[in-house]
Amino acid sequence: MKKGLLFVTAFSSLAFSNVQAQKKFKANWESLNKVNQEPDWFQDAKFGIYAHWGPVSQAFVGTDPDKFYAGWHGMKMYEDGKKVPTKNGKPTSNFTHQVKQFGDPGEFGYKKFIENFDTSGFDAKEWADLFAASGAKFAGPVAMHHDNFAMWDAKSTRWNSMNYGGIDPSAALKKEIEGKGLKFMGSFHHAFTWKYFGPAHKYGGIDPKDYDLYTSAHSLDNDTPDKRFYKEWWAKLKEFIDVYQPDLIWFDWWLENMDEKTRQKFLAYYYNKGIEWKKDVAVCYKETTFPENMAIKDYERGRPNQPKHDVWLTDTSPGAWFFRPGVKYKTPNELVDILADIVSKNGCMLLNVPPNPDGSIPQVMKDLLVDMGEWLKINGESIYGTRPWTVFGEGPTRLPEGGHKVEKLKIAYTNKDIRFTKKSEKEFYAIVMDTPEVVTIIKTLGKQLGVLNSKIENIELLGSSEKVVWERTNEGLMIQAPKNVPSEYGVAYKITLEGYKENNIGGAVDAHVE
Repeated sequence: MKKGLLFVTAFSSLAFSNVQAQKKFKANWESLNKVNQEPDWFQDAKFGIYAHWGPVSQAFVGTDPDKFYAGWHGMKMYEDGKKVPTKNGKPTSNFTHQVKQFGDPGEFGYKKFIENFDTSGFDAKEWADLFAASGAKFAGPVAMHHDNFAMWDAKSTRWNSMNYGGIDPSAALKKEIEGKGLKFMGSFHHAFTWKYFGPAHKYGGIDPKDYDLYTSAHSLDNDTPDKRFYKEWWAKLKEFIDVYQPDLIWFDWWLENMDEKTRQKFLAYYYNKGIEWKKDVAVCYKETTFPENMAIKDYERGRPNQPKHDVWLTDTSPGAWFFRPGVKYKTPNELVDILADIVSKNGCMLLNVPPNPDGSIPQVMKDLLVDMGEWLKINGESIYGTRPWTVFGEGPTRLPEGGHKVEKLKIAYTNKDIRFTKKSEKEFYAIVMDTPEVVTIIKTLGKQLGVLNSKIENIELLGSSEKVVWERTNEGLMIQAPKNVPSEYGVAYKITLEGYKENNIGGAVDAHVE
């Protein structure tokens, strides 16, 4: 075991022993204020994967790659512009596709997708092998999306993958993922189910006996879930926690609209379960669901444009969230650059994998993940187990703003863009976000600025034994480009410092006489 890993493991054990020594949390903000919301394993992991797969995946078969379709098909399939109003008075592309491919939603309702759920291509071992090969350190399923369908052998709802599909993907994935040494997670999106199926009720054709799927009948503008909804929402979440003991629970939006008591109840229950299981657990959330000192804030397809004190998360996808024929994926280069930018600002990445409708993973997605893994095999030392350095980076390419959905701004990083991370006060990394040419000039590390007030003892290029030729001047740290580049998409330099020193008084008596 490497010295660094030994330190991290020992530190994590110490951190948990401190949590374990605490009394159990009560369901109020004052008690929950004492929680360790950002466990060391999460801060060290940096990269995780989850998979948007379920009955809705088949809904996009036959869609036109050149047209826009909302991922929320179970909601948008009912919006015809007449029975269910739309902004422009016209049917959504999802409605038009639904009618053409499957039939009128009043007759072929969302539950038909559940009844036709095909799981024949799912292979938990293949998934886990791929996740591990990508370099991810935690992974798991989208356990329940907005459609209220449980991707596990649920006893809390009949709408589950064992009754419709004949499998328990959560159990299978937990076994394989943990067998690879990764942490196991589950994501929950069913707070929004109340709004998601509002159009289904408006359109009509919902049998009251199916309200355990579609929720109780309510109007489109009703933002207040009933008691039944709260009871069923909690039963599903609690069951998954109790049975699968996840290391991380991730929430999509709209939970902030549910009552405060429910949110407090969940946090106390799950954190107390962590104490019972003798492990540190983590919670990720969006919007204003929880205070930032009680859980980990998530940015959907976005990130801050500067470092944050508390660790945070980006959830993103290389393409659409669910299967989509002909979709254009981000390149491995784009994802590696996004990951480096995230980590330099004290964040982690949760990357979505959208499987085919039958649960098999598209070859293009396999190649993408393997390519990311190859880069991390060489440069992972600059990513895993690191913390933010004095500044996050330099270069011409910056996000003009931070927050959700900032990935819509097309950004291409260059070899003049640098991101910094550190392992200790004497070891830090400069990640050059494209292949170096001739000389890399890192202006932040120049003698004139005073950002680096320590002598550089050594510089290494990760993945290479080639001697790094460098010089530090007033203008910056000048590094000659390597003859052989060890990795595509950018390189990482490990910089070792002498470290800061101060003279103590001590010594001979004469030293104190002025």
